[in-house]
Amino acid sequence: MTARVFTLPDLGEGLTDAELVRWLVAVGDTVVTDQPIAEVETAKSVVEVPSPYAGRIAALHGAEGENILVGAPLIEVEEPAEASATSSGSGAVLVGYGTTAHAGRRPRASRTTTLEPPRATTVTPSRPPLVPVVSPVVRALARSHGIDLSTLRPGRPDGVVTRHDVEAALSARAQVPARASTATPSPAAPAAPAAPAAPAAPAETDPRTGLAVRETTAFSRLRRTVAETMSRSRAEIPEATVWVDVDATELWDGRRRLARTGRAPSFLSFVARFALTALARHPELAGRVTADGQGLQLFDGVNLGFAADTDRGLLVPVVRRADRLSVRELDAELDRLAQAAREGTLPPADLAGSTFTINNYGSLGVDGSAAIINHPEVAILGLGRAIERPWVVDGAIVPRRILQLSLVFDHRVTDGGVAAGFLRDIADAVESPLGALADTPGAVGG
Repeated sequence: MTARVFTLPDLGEGLTDAELVRWLVAVGDTVVTDQPIAEVETAKSVVEVPSPYAGRIAALHGAEGENILVGAPLIEVEEPAEASATSSGSGAVLVGYGTTAHAGRRPRASRTTTLEPPRATTVTPSRPPLVPVVSPVVRALARSHGIDLSTLRPGRPDGVVTRHDVEAALSARAQVPARASTATPSPAAPAAPAAPAAPAAPAETDPRTGLAVRETTAFSRLRRTVAETMSRSRAEIPEATVWVDVDATELWDGRRRLARTGRAPSFLSFVARFALTALARHPELAGRVTADGQGLQLFDGVNLGFAADTDRGLLVPVVRRADRLSVRELDAELDRLAQAAREGTLPPADLAGSTFTINNYGSLGVDGSAAIINHPEVAILGLGRAIERPWVVDGAIVPRRILQLSLVFDHRVTDGGVAAGFLRDIADAVESPLGALADTPGAVGG
C-alpha cells in the first residue's frame, strides 16, 4: 500500500482558504478517482472537492466547520502498490472538473449543470449512501434542519433531491405540531403536574441603545467578503454618479412581439448588448487602475459581471468575452449563470475576473439606485424597473414605459463628459433599439 496525501487545491482567483462544510467520506471508505470527498465553502460559492486518487481513506484532516488553507493536507489515501504505479490521477484537482477524462464525466460545457450523478463508492455498513441532490446547498439545507435525505421522496423522475423536496419536508414537519395541538385530550389520561419553570437567563443589554440583545450572529464568509470589497471600494475610489430617464417603450413592445414566436431575450440582455457596444467607444470604463494608482489598464474585450440575488447573498457571476456575444447568446449565458448561482453550483472561476458590472436592481422592484463599484473595476451600470409614466411626446402627454439608467464611475479614470456620453449611448439605443441592433454585427443572433 502507498499512502498519498491530497492537499486542498487552488480554488480560484484570490481564494486562499475554505471552510469545510461536510465530509462526504469517512476513514476506511474506498473511493475512486474523481469521487467527491468533501463540500467546502469559499467566499464565493459552495463546491465539492473530488479525490485525485483511488483507494482506501486512511485519514481526514480537519473537522466540519474548520477553515483549511489552500495547500494544507485534506485527506490521505492508501493506494494498492500496483494501482499507484499506473495511477492516472493528476493530483492537481480543479474544483468542478475532476482530474481525468473518465467515461461518464461531463465535458466542460456542462460543469455548472445542476445534476449530481450517483457515485460509485464502497462504504462501511454504518454509513448511509450518498443521496444525489441538485446542489450542495440542498444538502446543507437538509443538514441544518436535521432532515435525512434518504427519507425523502424526490419529485423528479431521476431521483435527484431538490430544494423543493427539502422545503416540502420542512413544511410537513411544521404542520405536525399544529395538527396535534387541535386534537381533543383523552379524558382518561390525568394531566401531569407542570414542572417548575427554570429561571430565564438575564438578557444582555446593549449599552448604546439600552435595548436587550435578542441574538448575535456572525457574518457568513460571503457576507464578510462582500463587506470587505464594498468597504475597500468606498475607501479607495472617488466615485461620481450620473443618471438618465429613458423611454424604453419601443424596446418593451419589441420584446413582447418577439415573445409571440418563442422565448424573447430578457430586457437585461438587450441593455447589456447596448452597454457592450458603448464600451467599445469608451474602453476606459471597462479598465482597471494599476496597483500603484498611477495608471489605467485597458483590455482586449470585456468580461461582464452582473449582480445576482441568491439565498446566500449577492453574487456576481461573470460572462467571459461578453463583447463577442449576440443578444440571444448573452441571454442564454446570463440565464445559465444566474440559475447556477441560485443553486450554489457555480465554481469560483465563474465568480471572478469581471471588468465591468451591471446591476439590474429593477428586478427587485426598485426605480433607481447609486450602486457601489465592484472593486477593482472602475464603473457599474444600474437598471431600474421600467414602469408606465406620463411622458411628453410631440407636445402631448402620453403613457410611456420609462426606465432609469445610472452610472457610477471612478473619477480618477475619467470625467463626467465621458461618463455622460457612455450613458447617453446606451439610452439612445434603448429608445431606438432597431437602429442600434442594425449597426451591431451579430447583435440579435439565431
